[in-house]
Amino acid sequence: MKKDPIDSKEEIENRLQDKMEARRRQKKANSAKITKKQAKSDDTGDSKTAWSTTFSVVRGVSVIFGIIFVMLGVFGTAAGIGYFARLVETTKVPAKSEMLAKINDIHGVSVINYSNGQPISDISSDLVRVTVAGDAISNNVKNALISTEDDTFKTNDGVVPKAVVRGILGSVGGGTSSGGSTLTQQLIKQQILGDSVTFQRKASEIVYARALNNYLTKDQILTDYLNVSPFGRNNKGQNIAGVQEAALGIFGKSAKDLSVPEAAFIAGLPQSPIVYSPYNADGSLKSKEMLSYGLSRQKDVLFNMYRGGYITKADYDKYKVYDISKEFLQPAAAQSQEHGYLYNVAYTEAVNHIYDYLVQRDKVSATELGNDSTKQHYRDLAEQALQNDGYEVTTTINQTIYSAMQTAVAQHGGELQDGTGEVQTGNVLMDNSTGAVIGFVGGLNYAQNQNNHAFDTQRSPGSSIKPVLAYGPAIDMGLMGSATMLSNYPAKYSSGQDIMHVGEKGSNTMMPLGEALDVSWNIPAYWTYQDILKSGRSSEPYMSKMGYDIKDYSVESLPLGGGVDPTVVQHTNGYQTLANGGVYEPYYVVQSIKDDTGKVIYQHQNKPTQVYSEATSTIMEYLLNNVITSQKTSTFYGVLSQINPSLAQNVQWTGKTGTTDDYTDGWLMLSTPTVTLGSWIGHDNNSPMGSLTPYSKNGTYMANLVNAINAADPTIFGPGKKFPDPNKDPNVTKSKVLVSTGEKAGKISGGALNGVSISGATTTSFWATKAGAPVTQYNFAIGGSSSDVADAWSKILPNYKSEITKSSTTPSSSSKKANN
Repeated sequence: MKKDPIDSKEEIENRLQDKMEARRRQKKANSAKITKKQAKSDDTGDSKTAWSTTFSVVRGVSVIFGIIFVMLGVFGTAAGIGYFARLVETTKVPAKSEMLAKINDIHGVSVINYSNGQPISDISSDLVRVTVAGDAISNNVKNALISTEDDTFKTNDGVVPKAVVRGILGSVGGGTSSGGSTLTQQLIKQQILGDSVTFQRKASEIVYARALNNYLTKDQILTDYLNVSPFGRNNKGQNIAGVQEAALGIFGKSAKDLSVPEAAFIAGLPQSPIVYSPYNADGSLKSKEMLSYGLSRQKDVLFNMYRGGYITKADYDKYKVYDISKEFLQPAAAQSQEHGYLYNVAYTEAVNHIYDYLVQRDKVSATELGNDSTKQHYRDLAEQALQNDGYEVTTTINQTIYSAMQTAVAQHGGELQDGTGEVQTGNVLMDNSTGAVIGFVGGLNYAQNQNNHAFDTQRSPGSSIKPVLAYGPAIDMGLMGSATMLSNYPAKYSSGQDIMHVGEKGSNTMMPLGEALDVSWNIPAYWTYQDILKSGRSSEPYMSKMGYDIKDYSVESLPLGGGVDPTVVQHTNGYQTLANGGVYEPYYVVQSIKDDTGKVIYQHQNKPTQVYSEATSTIMEYLLNNVITSQKTSTFYGVLSQINPSLAQNVQWTGKTGTTDDYTDGWLMLSTPTVTLGSWIGHDNNSPMGSLTPYSKNGTYMANLVNAINAADPTIFGPGKKFPDPNKDPNVTKSKVLVSTGEKAGKISGGALNGVSISGATTTSFWATKAGAPVTQYNFAIGGSSSDVADAWSKILPNYKSEITKSSTTPSSSSKKANN
């Protein structure tokens, strides 16, 4: 930026007054010369300009540096000068088209799109910019800027040699190479080269500025500068760029209508925009003391205009005592823009990807990223880039389906209300094969509640965690098959607390896995998880691969939902894994990001992880199909059959419910061969809902939501498609087992019944391991005490009561051995 004059204003005023008329005549002659020179510039002159620029700069700089060399006689200076001259000589002049593309590259507004390319929303920015043509800018502004920033602008060729030398000498002497830049050089720095303090950057700046001076007219250069430069803040506290927004945001008028005092104030802003701005970050006017900096700067600009012959002495005397602050707009509130759940989700994920891109682009090391300030710096850069740099973010969200889901919650969210306070909901629809989020419901009404219950609310999953954490891993490990028997006899935690299920302590029976799942009994899931732990293994490898955050895997109530609090989108991802052949595909909302040149800086890549075996997936979906159709824990399937029988019958529905203590949370997880739909309901304050709300009201709501989604896209749920049939899946081992024991007929091993043959009605049990089901053991069920096992045998083989009674006095393992 140009420095203030050394002489006093009074002295200079006296000298200038005598020369004003002569200067005006000289100005008119210069303007004629400029017009003639600019008419010679065109695209065909690129090569000639390159040679001319290099020769002129090298010649001029060499002569000056030669004189300096002789005068100073300092070898270090000579070496620096020679090095710089060489850089200037070897710097390639950009082609006109390339340079102008960068000069005119004023980033557009970033946008978020649906998967079909239709816009969801522009991305809000804290930078407000409006560009205008040169004839829409008052000459008062142009004159004020030239007189203050570059008084030789109209006659120089983009560079002032003596100023360049002064800057280079400063660098050689250990100072700075900045300063002394013409308006053309400043424009080059802002749009092309940046502000790095290096010889190469300064050399490029000189060569580029001279080239640009030949490519554009002076007015075009001035207009570009005024459109890209920052001008501080407006009366709403927003950061502003471009003279038009400065005029609108400070004085409430267009740039073409600015008076001399107004133009002088605005022209003074680019030197230190935030300091000279009249407004604070909240839009309030600064204190009188802080305003004085900008007002003093304005008076300097007015004097420069007078010194440059742009205003008369009389005008200067009048304007310098005029109080421009009375024209400042009064503070106003920026218009808030409510974007909704979708905007916030896409924005957050996009920032993460741009952060990764910037870190990779700048080759930031892991050590550097270990510094919190470095990470925060790049996080801030990512947000600034997304807001201001014209990115195009394409999401996975299906516009039609998403719209249908919002309509459904608006029309049917009232069906969840039970008089206990506002029952909120969160729903996520996810593609099984990719993990892409197709649509979601963040809550009943964003305007009334901005908490995103689909992506942010973390709640206990209740019984809906059982297939993912207990039964799925146990089947995968070969600890159980589809017909394995489990104890539902009353049991206690190690603390002595009873394990309850909807007020019941158990059913005093051994029951098959399918029944335990259909009714969602808690005791069988507890024993299954204990069996995993006693086998020396853990569910941790399964859960961690799917992104579940579980601090302690020894928590006894973990298979019932204790100690784990997933979001709806995370839990939906778990069920996506079970439905996708056991392959986990991390959920995502952003498909791709392009910069404002169309370059793809991010493209989602699938990262599949095999969590469960294919056989386990087949078996679990087979079991979970009956959970939905039996309707023992949800009315969903029955209501859907009533409102859309074809949808209920032609789509294979699988899933699981989950309800926490006191009906605080209600879950319904649904899968089809193509997609998974997760659902949570509850109060934000964790207060109880009505006892039938998760079972009945959520079932009704979900049936209507599914019907609305289907209406938007009748193919989305995969009508006619089927999960693999365990009877035909070659990965699944088929074992013919007794209905009574879940194990093969033959001689019983262990206990008082050791060697006794057993037979009876059989069924097929599906196993994920090759060994399949064992021959019936005395401890045939998972879980239960020795007395529970004895009681179970008394029901299976009443003729052997005496042997069972004797065996009941012998301690029995509470869990059968693993069958790998």
